[in-house]
Amino acid sequence: MDATVTALERETMRQVGWRLVPLLMLGYFCAYLDRVNVGFAGLLMNKQLGFSPAVFGFGAGLFFFGYFLFELPSNLILARVGARRWMARIMITWGLISALNAFVWNVPSFYGVRIALGLAEAGFYPGVVLYLTWWFPSAYRSRMMAFFQSASTISLIIGPAVSGQLLRLDGWLGLAGWQWLFLLEALPPIVMAVVYLVLLTDRPDNAHWLRPDQRDWLNARIASEMAQRETIRRFELGDALRNSRVWWLTAIYFGQNVANYGLLIFLPQIVHAFGAGYGMTGVIAALPFVFGAAAMLIGGWNSDRTGERTWHIAVACLVGAAGLAACALFAGSPVLMMAALIVGQIGQSNIVPIFWALPTAMLTGTAAAGGIALINSVGNLGGFAGPYAFGLVKEYSGSGTLGLVVIAAPLVISAIIVIALGHDRRLERIPSSRAGQTARG
Repeated sequence: MDATVTALERETMRQVGWRLVPLLMLGYFCAYLDRVNVGFAGLLMNKQLGFSPAVFGFGAGLFFFGYFLFELPSNLILARVGARRWMARIMITWGLISALNAFVWNVPSFYGVRIALGLAEAGFYPGVVLYLTWWFPSAYRSRMMAFFQSASTISLIIGPAVSGQLLRLDGWLGLAGWQWLFLLEALPPIVMAVVYLVLLTDRPDNAHWLRPDQRDWLNARIASEMAQRETIRRFELGDALRNSRVWWLTAIYFGQNVANYGLLIFLPQIVHAFGAGYGMTGVIAALPFVFGAAAMLIGGWNSDRTGERTWHIAVACLVGAAGLAACALFAGSPVLMMAALIVGQIGQSNIVPIFWALPTAMLTGTAAAGGIALINSVGNLGGFAGPYAFGLVKEYSGSGTLGLVVIAAPLVISAIIVIALGHDRRLERIPSSRAGQTARG
């Protein structure tokens, strides 16, 4: 590949990245804020509505049942109608339903709104994973996923501080602080829906902000990589849904979500138990995600640089498990326990951006839309299992640290599976002769 081609590639990918990734990050920031703010709301809501830890954990996790039910059809619709309109529809719907959390009054209403919120948000995350395959060659995807995924971490840095302050509005205009939290944090996704309709571009062919030679290069490169994968194996939708490797990848994703959401939902309560007030709880709870954000970007960049996926993911799983399990040793020391949580989050943050390089290198076309949705929807049921398991353990043992040990175990299983599966690096490689031809358009 000559210098002119390298310059064209560099210029094109920089322009695509700066145009699209910030929009996707803002959307996911809103999604994550509305997905996990129930953890902070629980500091007041649980007392006022009489929810036990098990009831709260079960209800918080029910989000993922709604998510599971509509994930696959949502992604297939997105592949047909385009990302711009469908993602805008998703954001408007979840913003409105998220606001309804402010008006739950008993256990059934809490459960119902959580399921409805999952139905509304279903399809956004796997839609972005699919969307990135339309715009970014394999060599760029882990770092782009890391940037996109960092929006969730930024949300978990900023969100707790904001949520902690919103809880202090308790009693203003006759509403509880947790009600204000849900109402005000439901507004950003509705605003972002309008932004997506105006600024998001469906495919490179529609990118009038790229020069013709840039569009030609990008289309040729994406098509060449797709053809390379399909010479190894072409998956139809049914093949992808039945493929054992897809299901093993789903198991890996399930395990990391058990740990991820078990911690996210209950972290405010863990930190509040240190004796911190609502405002400081938000600040302290953000610390693990500050370190996690930096680690995620470094890990995604290094995985793309080396082309190695398996050991990056496995080591991240084991570090995450070790950090969570170590909390049981430091239960008497808030400082050491927070240090262990930071280590755990550094591991956790590195799993997902690199993980998605595995299925997106394997699947193309409609099979990619369906397979990605399947992995995300079934895997995200771990987001139900984690909070519920943590809540049960905490309720019956009285120990939050024992709950952290329980949710750490699936990460070890995920590490074992990913090592056993390995990764076929041919799926991310295009022959150098074809690369040069496609780059020249």
